[in-house]
Amino acid sequence: MTMGRRNVSMMRLGRCVAFLAAAAFLLPFTILLMVADQQYNLTYNSKRVFYQESDFYKINGTYYASGYTITTPSMLRNQLIFDNGTHDDGLLTREKFMEVHERMEARREFLRSGCSRFGLDSRGQKANAWEYLINRQYHVIWCNIFKAASTSWMYNFNLMANYSAAFLDKTKEVPLVLARRKYARPTIEMIKKAQPDSITFLIVRHPLERLASAYNDKIVHAWPKSFHDKMGRMIIKKYRKSQNKPVPTERYPVFEEFVSYVLDETRARRSLDMHWTPYTDFCTPCRFAFDVILKFETLDEDQRYLIQLARLQDVVKPEWRNSGKGTNTLHNINHLYSRLKRSQLDGLYKLYKYDFQLFNYTIDSYYEIVQGDTKHG
Repeated sequence: MTMGRRNVSMMRLGRCVAFLAAAAFLLPFTILLMVADQQYNLTYNSKRVFYQESDFYKINGTYYASGYTITTPSMLRNQLIFDNGTHDDGLLTREKFMEVHERMEARREFLRSGCSRFGLDSRGQKANAWEYLINRQYHVIWCNIFKAASTSWMYNFNLMANYSAAFLDKTKEVPLVLARRKYARPTIEMIKKAQPDSITFLIVRHPLERLASAYNDKIVHAWPKSFHDKMGRMIIKKYRKSQNKPVPTERYPVFEEFVSYVLDETRARRSLDMHWTPYTDFCTPCRFAFDVILKFETLDEDQRYLIQLARLQDVVKPEWRNSGKGTNTLHNINHLYSRLKRSQLDGLYKLYKYDFQLFNYTIDSYYEIVQGDTKHG
């Protein structure tokens, strides 16, 4: 009888040991599953970082995208929703969408041809990934060109990063600072590995209109004691000379002083401010394949096309948000360029040569505006 009780006790002890051993073995996996489930839920809340190095794994120095699947851009077009004419939802009709689509194909081919013609697509050419934003949830990649609808699309990318519209409308924080909390600066390899399942786009505008807009916003209306205010004071000190003519009385650099500064910085091979750096240097569009090239001049239709193509209509709207100050009408732009010498316009064309030639812009009409003095200065 004693032996039977001892056997039962031993069996119970064995079961306890086995249970504890199993628990010790399974506990780490249980915790891992709980962490994984929590990490999955973070994908859809405001704390998610939408692009970071952990979104990629690395083998022999090469990055590969991990954990994401989506149909290709060509497959997306077969799943689009079009405006049916019953209400204004911001969508293009099927006919208008295909019209814009053909325009985009022509722009891509024009860019590709120009890149090849000028040798800008060779491996020896530098590629710059610094200004790109990659959203892996919605599979869109954007190179942010300042003064080319950047305010509007920075707002959109912040919405896609799960900042609420109410927060974005009331916050005093700089939109780019908010964005970079969610979108880490990528490497070249990361962009190229994310591209196969993403739509890559940029927005361009006439180079001289962009320069005038940057001058008006950052120089004429610079915030007191800001970086650009200090830059303006330095420009005045260096370039405001009488030269036997009335000296400008403006407290900010006049346009010809600003242009002289930009051209001298270019000749000295110093880095230009991001608001007027040529976007062919800023985004190096010949080193990355772009699916959509939006233009400032046709922005309304172009961004509606992009929103439909990427199926973002439930997330963002084709809004126009302009943080610039003052006005940039054609009359005001013409007035600015009428102050320049022809030699200064020559210098600007040389600076923005590839912006003009790769995106089909012309400078001819501006030569009818500038002063006829051909003396270099």
